[in-house]
Amino acid sequence: MLNGSEPKASDGHAVTLRSHAAENGALVPFFGPLRGRFREMPNIRQQKKRVRTAAEQRLENLRYGSTIKTLTKRLAAAVADGDAATIDAEHNGLVKLIDRAVARGAIHRNTAARKKSQAARLVGSRQ
Repeated sequence: MLNGSEPKASDGHAVTLRSHAAENGALVPFFGPLRGRFREMPNIRQQKKRVRTAAEQRLENLRYGSTIKTLTKRLAAAVADGDAATIDAEHNGLVKLIDRAVARGAIHRNTAARKKSQAARLVGSRQ
């Protein structure tokens, strides 16, 4: 800073300003090394592509998990209604999606086995 004092974070530690390689080149507060999903964009073209494709794959994997939850809720609602044809259709659709997610690597095979077992118990509880 101009007067010799550094800005302070909420916990009292000094904050340094660093130039970020953003579009505007603005200075942003830097509290330490970047961790998790919040990393600097790489300069190498292939690594930029890798970051982009990894983000797309992550979103697709999240969609699989979300859809599995939705289909499980629909199966539970069908079991509550008691319509055998709807229950079978929902169960088959859920198992098919779980198997596809495992084949893609979106979920672990043990997780898939657990979810299919839970679905089978739901279907079995209708009797």
